[in-house]
Amino acid sequence: MTRTLLTSFFCVFFSFFVAACGAPDPALTASDEEGATEEMKPSPTGRFVRFYNWNNYIADTTVERFEKKCNCRMVQDYFSDHEEMLAKLAAGATGYDVMVPTGNVVETLMAQKMIQPIDKSRLKNLDQVKPEFLDMWFDSGNQYSVPYGYSITLIGYNAEKIKELDLPVDSWALIFEPELLKKLKGKITVMDSQRELFAAALLYLGYSVNDSDEAHLKEARDLILRAKPYWAAFNASSYIKELTIGNIWVAHGYSNDMFQADQDAKAAGRPFTIASSLPKEGAVLAVDNMVIHKSAPHLDLAYQLIDFLIDKQSTAELSNLTGSGSINELSLEYIEQDIKENKAVFPDAETFERLQMLKDYPRKERRLANRLWTEIKVK
Repeated sequence: MTRTLLTSFFCVFFSFFVAACGAPDPALTASDEEGATEEMKPSPTGRFVRFYNWNNYIADTTVERFEKKCNCRMVQDYFSDHEEMLAKLAAGATGYDVMVPTGNVVETLMAQKMIQPIDKSRLKNLDQVKPEFLDMWFDSGNQYSVPYGYSITLIGYNAEKIKELDLPVDSWALIFEPELLKKLKGKITVMDSQRELFAAALLYLGYSVNDSDEAHLKEARDLILRAKPYWAAFNASSYIKELTIGNIWVAHGYSNDMFQADQDAKAAGRPFTIASSLPKEGAVLAVDNMVIHKSAPHLDLAYQLIDFLIDKQSTAELSNLTGSGSINELSLEYIEQDIKENKAVFPDAETFERLQMLKDYPRKERRLANRLWTEIKVK
């Protein structure tokens, strides 16, 4: 789950795009199986549920257990960012049962009436979900969404190289301060995401990730521009690989991506490890959620799938596969020891209080942020 480029601009664009688009994309209609791969076809019983999810964001063992339990096939489709997901839905794609958007995109889908209310009486495992992941700002009372997993935007780094350079990793100073960056020039990347990068800068300056004050945003812009000459790239897609092979030593990105980079480095026999640090100033928390499409054709199986995916074993399998945090209170006994002891995956209560979720800016402030982002990219 490379998770969550929450682009406010697209959410506005989406509302106009829905009205402007024509017929559904037949390739995405559940009833159209002609030419489908074996993975995409329903089970011999004819029962299937269509799951629209981030790539590599569910364990194979979880899929196998669910299919055995429900005597059905889980047909999966994937998106790499929310823009892609929203574009498909705006183009009229149908046939999806369960989808996995992040926080403020749930709010967008609710506003556009693209999802249906959740009947919580059909979810017997809902009482296992940690209270801190329920009743969140984007869906009060969980009327339309059920939490799935979460990630934190933080700093990933080559542990051996950073120790050799004697650099601190407990602060956003590592990506913003020239005195530190001069040791990393050309070996550090930051996310190619306006909101995520501004959030890191705002936190370092002592502001909220959702601060929209013009003076504060310009201060964040100036901080970013001061650091930009030392960065190798704005990178939201390949930093896992670049860390894994040693091309970069520090990356601003998602906690589950840093976990994956470390796993890949170990598998490749690299002479270094990839570690993560959650800056003391705070970080962005992204909670992914399951929602039901407004025209879900397999509603009973959709509820069975959601309930299955929030149980303690399924949530633990997700954490063990991706390094994402578990939303289930009872899952720890199934989670590998090194993962559950990783504070970047399972922050303690004090650290959790320093995490903030991104919210959409009002239109005026969104225009300002877009203009400042353009200035950053062209200079």
